[in-house]
Amino acid sequence: MRIDRQLLFITIILVVVGFFIFTSASLGLLAREGARFSSVAFSQIFFGMVLGTVFLFITTNIRYRYWRGYAPYIFALSMLAALLVFVPGLGFEAHGAKRWIELFGFTFQPVEFLKIGFVMCLAAYLSSVRNKIEEYRYGLIPFVLLLGAAGGILLLQPDTGSTLVLASAGIAMYIVAGAKIRDLIILLVISTIIFSFLVTKRPYLQDRLETYLDPSANLQESGYQLNQSLIAIGSGGISGRGFGQSVQKFNYLPEPIGDSIFAVAAEEFGFIGGLILIFLFLAFAFRGLKIASRAPDYFGGLLVVGIVILITSQSFINIGSMLGVFPLTGVPLLFISHGGTAMLFALTSVGIVLNVSKYLKS
Repeated sequence: MRIDRQLLFITIILVVVGFFIFTSASLGLLAREGARFSSVAFSQIFFGMVLGTVFLFITTNIRYRYWRGYAPYIFALSMLAALLVFVPGLGFEAHGAKRWIELFGFTFQPVEFLKIGFVMCLAAYLSSVRNKIEEYRYGLIPFVLLLGAAGGILLLQPDTGSTLVLASAGIAMYIVAGAKIRDLIILLVISTIIFSFLVTKRPYLQDRLETYLDPSANLQESGYQLNQSLIAIGSGGISGRGFGQSVQKFNYLPEPIGDSIFAVAAEEFGFIGGLILIFLFLAFAFRGLKIASRAPDYFGGLLVVGIVILITSQSFINIGSMLGVFPLTGVPLLFISHGGTAMLFALTSVGIVLNVSKYLKS
């Protein structure tokens, strides 16, 4: 049985292109004190690309239906891992958030494990109640409880960006499963109330919202990252400055290898390069959703929808925030930004989608 070669080819292009962009952006670290280029490169290459490729191969060859029976346990384990960031001596804080675990000198972000655990569990549940999804006790209430459990842990860290990505994937799966308009309206009201409460209680969210509404405000504080990103993107012009020629990555852009990496890519490869990058993610989404539409069973289709929306929504949220069309969130650009854990789980998830593609209906 053959896997979907088009999705695999798109993924390979994203990883290879991402590696060159990451390599160029990493040069900006050389001008910053305390930055360790070697450790960053090792994490990205070994944990992200090498181990990610190994796990992609493994999950491609594991029958996707195997995950259904273990989905609740995987979700519970992923939630436990996400809670470990609050354990003193194990989890550590950086940039005002507790999102990392340090083991044997290596750092790990359990949120990536939580994302795939949530998608697996939700796909298993929704596929088991497909004929009762319109009832509150089988549809809306369990969905809110599952999303609330995972999202609540992320909001405590706090990680608003990942919560948004998780919610996007969950709602997409819920819609595909047959959610009623009534339930979606209720979810919209609940989300609005929670978001309004968070904005009033967390000053950094207020700053990001104000920056989004008025990018020219607080240019040296909350608006600094967006302003520098727009300068980088604008100076790239149509065809860019050229590979490795970004100026903004040197002491100007915050996190040039992290959530600002799209700005570096746009500065070096211009409007054309940025458009190609966006097209690659669109092609990934289109091909992935096509696989979902032809999945052999309900579980497989929902699982693919969740994974594809996880990857593409996070990527477009990152790109949108660098362009100023979406508030800053801090989520990385998958396959490109620094983050061995993110790359590892992204490739592992792609392997699951490829396994589903082996059994497509004609």
